[in-house]
Amino acid sequence: MTPSFEAQADDPALVRVLAADGTFAPTPEAERLLPLIDALSDDDLRGLYRDMVVVRAFDQQATNLQRQGQLALWPPSFGQEAAQVGSARAARPQDHLFPSYREHVVCTIRGVDPIDIVRLMRGLTHGGWDPTDPKNGNTHIYTLVLGAQTLHATGVGMGMVFDGRCGTGDPEQDAAVMVYYGDGASSQGDVHEAMVFANTYRTPQVFFLQNNHWAISVPVATQARAPLYRRGEGYGMPSLRVDGNDVLASYAVTKLALDEARAGEGPRAIEALTYRMGAHTTSDDPTKYRTSDEEASWARRDPIQRMRAYLEGRGAASTLFAEVDAEARAYADDVRVRTNALGDIDAASMFAHAYSDEHPLIDAQRQWLADYEAAFGEAQA
Repeated sequence: MTPSFEAQADDPALVRVLAADGTFAPTPEAERLLPLIDALSDDDLRGLYRDMVVVRAFDQQATNLQRQGQLALWPPSFGQEAAQVGSARAARPQDHLFPSYREHVVCTIRGVDPIDIVRLMRGLTHGGWDPTDPKNGNTHIYTLVLGAQTLHATGVGMGMVFDGRCGTGDPEQDAAVMVYYGDGASSQGDVHEAMVFANTYRTPQVFFLQNNHWAISVPVATQARAPLYRRGEGYGMPSLRVDGNDVLASYAVTKLALDEARAGEGPRAIEALTYRMGAHTTSDDPTKYRTSDEEASWARRDPIQRMRAYLEGRGAASTLFAEVDAEARAYADDVRVRTNALGDIDAASMFAHAYSDEHPLIDAQRQWLADYEAAFGEAQA
């Protein structure tokens, strides 16, 4: 059994702005961040809600498509929308973002076409999208090797230091790196090595840990006897713990951390307390290792319902929610139609990009496959 949210909420370091029922109830640690939230316009607030609703519809559609045999695998983001939306909206266009493999809304916010995520999970591409293409907003490709992306991000952050792209005071030039990983990945050696180099070189970097409480079937309590944000502190970087089901708090702590990193103050770490409401992936059955009571407890802290209640309290019209729901349905329908039209991959494409130059072994394997396929045609003839 994972620690209850109530037990973790006793941590005086927790940053939360909205209570579970959507009322404005900032914790002491959130008070200093309220100016960042006050700067958000009504359109910004509605946009945060819209992002969460739309990605949940996309996520549910993709899960259904996998069940129908259209995708090889799907990692649901159900329940983690606030941590992802809040953090992604806090980034600037010049920042580089490194997702893990379930940060779907982070990618789409930055400009990645959702069908490119689908193509990856369908097995049609090794990467999904080109991170160097400006339309993808400096969003790097998914990494299914747990924690490896933290090293990639730290390398880019070191390059920014060497190139003088942080700490200059120029808001158009100064950039930061943000890398997403989970509680399971936090136990990987790559993450700790990345933190060592990040703090040594004072990279303009934010380590954004989404603690969704389950590393597949292993509860976070088995991996850590202390809050995970303290690991960042152990490497000498300022660290924050945020209610990851509160989109406003997630936005504020990330904006603060990114601003400080860009200013040349070195790396920061954030632990966002959230919960994976769905399966780890569509090959997983969470009923085998967690209880319905635990799931119900977290369902009462649903990030979308929390933000909706807050907006309703501010006088948002019911038409807003109807419009967002309609947009989300249309978005998901478009993904379904385009997914069904993708078709299959050319088997010969497996040989592409294995080496940067032509290689005799690859040439021989390519020819073997061509001869093998041709043999079937001759036999049928």
